[in-house]
Amino acid sequence: MNPSKWVRIWGERLPDVPLELVAVPAAQAAGLLRARGADAGLLRLPVDRTDLSAIPLYTETTVVVVPKDHFAAAAEEVALADLADELVLHPLDDTLGWERPPGRPALERPAATADAVELVAAGVGVLVVPQSLARLHHRRDLTYRTVTDAPQSQVALSWREDATTDLVDDFIGIVRGRTVNSTRGRRAAADAEQAGGRAAAGKAGTSGKAAAGRKKPGAARTSAGKGARTPAAPRRGKPRRRS
Repeated sequence: MNPSKWVRIWGERLPDVPLELVAVPAAQAAGLLRARGADAGLLRLPVDRTDLSAIPLYTETTVVVVPKDHFAAAAEEVALADLADELVLHPLDDTLGWERPPGRPALERPAATADAVELVAAGVGVLVVPQSLARLHHRRDLTYRTVTDAPQSQVALSWREDATTDLVDDFIGIVRGRTVNSTRGRRAAADAEQAGGRAAAGKAGTSGKAAAGRKKPGAARTSAGKGARTPAAPRRGKPRRRS
């Protein structure tokens, strides 16, 4: 995920339309869209699609956040079994949907991921989260490692079904990597339709001019249809005598 890249491309293609990114807790993102507080957003699946459209973008790597002197920091990746004896924090805004969280549970669940990260820094336990959250709450005294067999979180671009505007289509195109010349999207399709109309009008004008001097050969070809022969025009003038 690279929102800064999307913002840059948006600015290049639509310099007169400001784009503002708003960071919200994962649990509040769908509600913000339904309340029209944002035009589109990145949500973690599953999402209630009763009134929201969603395009899955990618599946995120799951990592364990640990102090830099933790044993897991010496490895490139770990398994859930390696955390069996660890106190694993399970914040209330968890996004992994565990059936049974790994390790030993804490006496109380932290209210949010940010609170859990502070507890990890204090040496209270470890935290298993999607990689983007580990990056978001990065601290110099902490690090993270991939957990090979943990549940993963799928991220989707979502928006209200009744608010699929041209600008939303433009943003969808940017997120999905469409080029500026792509004919996909409502705005691009409209531009293509207008361009086609102009081209057709130009051809009609040319045919009209030609018809004035040549008795509408274009109209004859059109009425004959594809693959049909056009009757030859009769010759004028005196016939030549054969020698």
